[in-house]
Amino acid sequence: MRLVVVSAGLSVPSSTRLLADRLSAATAGRTPAGVDVEVEVVELRDLAVEIAHNFTNGFPGRKLAAALAAVTAADGLIVVTPVFSASYSGLFKSFFDVIDPDALAGKPVLIGATGGSARHSLVLEHALRPLFSYLRAVVVPTAVYAASEDWGAEGLPERIERAASELATLMTGLSAPSKPSAPLQDGKAEKDEKSEFKVVPFADQLAALAAR
Repeated sequence: MRLVVVSAGLSVPSSTRLLADRLSAATAGRTPAGVDVEVEVVELRDLAVEIAHNFTNGFPGRKLAAALAAVTAADGLIVVTPVFSASYSGLFKSFFDVIDPDALAGKPVLIGATGGSARHSLVLEHALRPLFSYLRAVVVPTAVYAASEDWGAEGLPERIERAASELATLMTGLSAPSKPSAPLQDGKAEKDEKSEFKVVPFADQLAALAAR
C-alpha cells in the first residue's frame, strides 16, 4: 500500500514534519502482518515556487507534477499544516487548490495541525475537515493537533495511535465480518444451527393475531 504524507512545515527542523512522521510511523505499524506500506513524504516548502507558477501558467513543474501524481495514486493520505492566522497555511491550501477536484474522492485522509497554543486546535474542525469533505475525501474521525506544550506530555501519543489505527483500517478495507443470512429453501428460511433466532412467516403472524 502507498501512504503519502503532505507536510506544510516551513522551518528545518519542523514540528509539523515531526508530527507527520509520527503519524506515518504509527499508521504503518497498524497495518496487518504481511502488508507492506510504502511511505512517501511531500514537503510543500520545496514546491512553493512551482505551485505559484502553476497558478500563473496553468502547468505544474516536474517536482510538483510528481507530488500531485503521488497524492492521486495514494491508498491513504496524512496531511499536516502549521496554523497561520487561525487556519491552515496559504501554501497548504494552494497545493490542494492545484489538485484535480476529483483526485481525492473516496480517499482516506488523516488531518493534523501544529501550533503554538492549544487555543488553535479547533482549526482541524472549522478549516481542515470542511476542506477535505468538500474534496469528497474520507476523513478519519480522530484529528491530531499538537501545540508546543503537547510534545512530551500525556495525551498526544494516544491521539496519534488512535488516528493511525483509524487510517490503517480504512486503507486496508477492514470491517467486521457480516453474519451470513439463513439460506432460503422453498420460500422458507432455514434455522441457523448456531442461532436460536427463528423466522416466523408473515402469514402465520396474521393468523395468530386473528385467533386472538
